[in-house]
This record gives sequence, structure tokens and C-alpha cells, in this order.
Amino acid sequence: MRIKTNDLVEVIAGNDRGRRGRVLRVDRQNGRVVVEGIHTVWKHVRPSQKNRQGGRLSREMPIDISNVLLVCPACSRATRAGARFAADGSKERYCKKCGASMGVISPPKARRATPKA
Repeated sequence: MRIKTNDLVEVIAGNDRGRRGRVLRVDRQNGRVVVEGIHTVWKHVRPSQKNRQGGRLSREMPIDISNVLLVCPACSRATRAGARFAADGSKERYCKKCGASMGVISPPKARRATPKA
């Protein structure tokens, strides 16, 4: 699972197919993500001290992580993300279509660094 909070993703299945949005939350245990503006439902709220008026609130619900694809910032296409080790030994995500880096996953490790010739 290589999707993080604040990543731009595109929905590839369901009623919102083709729409893009930012990831608000990732539930790794259940394999679900909450995407801004995607899969909105009406939540009926009764009047209370916190919400005096009550009524209907629109909120995003989680969708399965297999129904979204990461959008590459370099080529701006929906793509799968891979993981590889950079020259300094850090692990990074990369675009499978254009090969551009999408950010570091873990800090550099000396044993993974490529030796300088």
C-alpha cells in the first residue's frame, strides 16, 4: 500500500470513476481511504448542544484502496507506484509510467547506498 495522506488520487471504479481528489485519511488495517469530495453521503444529525440546528450533513465515507490510483505529479497521469532504492540508500516511491520520483518513504541506509567509483 503506497498511498499516503495528502496524495492526489484518481478513482477507477464506482459512481465517482474518473474524479480526482486528495486523500484525507488512510485506514491501513481495513485497506480503505477517505478522499476529499468522493463518495459523499448524507449524515442525519439530531439537534444537540454541539449542533443546535441539526439536519443533514454531507460527509465523505471510506472507499477501498484498490479503487484508487495514485496520480503522478510529473506526468499527471493515474499510475501504479513502485518502490526503489535511490543512490544515497533511501527508499522512494516512483511512477511506473514515467519513472519520476514521488518522494522518500524511508531515510537513507548506508548498506543500500551505491558505492562511488
